[in-house]
Amino acid sequence: MPDSQLASLHALHQQARDVVTQRFEELVAFSELLHANPELGWAEHQAAEWTAQLLEGSGFTVERGYLGFPTAIRAVYGTGAKRVGLMAEYDALPGLGHACGHNIISATSVGAALALAAVADEAGLSVELYGTPAEEGGGGKIELLKRGAFAGLDLAMMAHPGPVDSAEANPYAVAHQHIEYQGHSAHAAAYPEQGINANDAFIVAQVALGLMRQQLPAGVRVHGIQTNGGQAPNAIPEKTEGRWYVRAENLVELQKIEKKVRRCFEAGAHATGATLTITPESEPYSEFRTDYRALEIYRRHAIALGRRFDAPAEHATMNRASTDMGNVSQIVPAIHPYIGLNCYPVSNHQPAFEAHCVGTAANQAIRDGATALAATALDYLTGMNP
Repeated sequence: MPDSQLASLHALHQQARDVVTQRFEELVAFSELLHANPELGWAEHQAAEWTAQLLEGSGFTVERGYLGFPTAIRAVYGTGAKRVGLMAEYDALPGLGHACGHNIISATSVGAALALAAVADEAGLSVELYGTPAEEGGGGKIELLKRGAFAGLDLAMMAHPGPVDSAEANPYAVAHQHIEYQGHSAHAAAYPEQGINANDAFIVAQVALGLMRQQLPAGVRVHGIQTNGGQAPNAIPEKTEGRWYVRAENLVELQKIEKKVRRCFEAGAHATGATLTITPESEPYSEFRTDYRALEIYRRHAIALGRRFDAPAEHATMNRASTDMGNVSQIVPAIHPYIGLNCYPVSNHQPAFEAHCVGTAANQAIRDGATALAATALDYLTGMNP
């Protein structure tokens, strides 16, 4: 690279880093605000509005209710030919709040967007931030994709917190299902023969699933919860419900495993006479297609910031967690690195992890993540690597 180009790129990097530094306290306050006010998928009204206001106040053009979804937003800065999309997830978990750290994701993506906006004209960029609802099982990005979102992006990125740093996402494909058995209630002591026990149907299915696990491939996960098992111990339960996930290495394998899982639930219905209804909670999440040039650029910048990717493999398995970002990666170049909070064995979806998603380590993750993502976009989209 000619010295003049190298100097120009270094100047862009420095300007982007300076913006993250200048806005750092604001980004932390934004993260803490989200963390203190968790909202479930498709109901992130405050989070979406706070995100929109922050970006709008920084010169972005913001579209609220993006593509008809009340808690989705699209914020754009610049008119350059190269388009970078940053994903802000802000939904929380039922009963666990921000125990997956989506507050950090949002603050990191907003920080990177602000940094890139400062150099967008000189670098020839269009900076786009997407507020994407309902990642925790609702498939928000998939629904946005179906209405044309993300098409034509030159690079899509986000950084997800985890116990340790892990650069490459390797998520399971996953299907989310709502399970319901409908039986017939009866007095459990006086007229039990008149009942059809929907709870027994669920138990039969879970026994079948447990036995089936011996024949499942190593890269498959089948798990879930029963959300309604009946109302009173002296009444035959007439209705039971649950939520069940099936994960596999890719969508092709997932389709095969789902058929086996369905037969287990059908067994419960056959054994008891209850009626089974299986309803998808979203379309399946895909495996991830990583853009390795972008990933290596991110890794280089993250290491320069002091990030380390040498944690034992068993500590870094958050990178297997399913994400609807996988579906985005099937249509545009994408990366989804995990940025560590240095808290292993505490991990995502635990109450203790929720506590780690604010504080010193969380704040450093925001600073490093925003800086590294912005630097990755500059190198990748300008075609210049210092």
